[in-house]
Amino acid sequence: MKNPRDIIKRPIITERTAEMMDDLKYVFEVDIRANKTEIKAAIEQIFKVKVAGVNTLRVPAKPKRYGRYNGYTSEWKKAFVTLTADSKPLEFFETV
Repeated sequence: MKNPRDIIKRPIITERTAEMMDDLKYVFEVDIRANKTEIKAAIEQIFKVKVAGVNTLRVPAKPKRYGRYNGYTSEWKKAFVTLTADSKPLEFFETV
């Protein structure tokens, strides 16, 4: 099994995701090759909670320009994690 900290890269904290936290839904940037089962196991192992479901979304690369140079941003994967009702809220997000 992969290291859970290699699967979960960082939390995504915006105004929209802060509203979702009230319903025990959290958003993370994850490794692009990780599947839902690996993401669920990583969240349960890192935060010691029970996960009810995981939805994933691949964010495509966008074209960017810097002066006369053209390029693309990196493609990445976003995971929407829903916790069970009896799980405690993630302590990581208490300061938001």
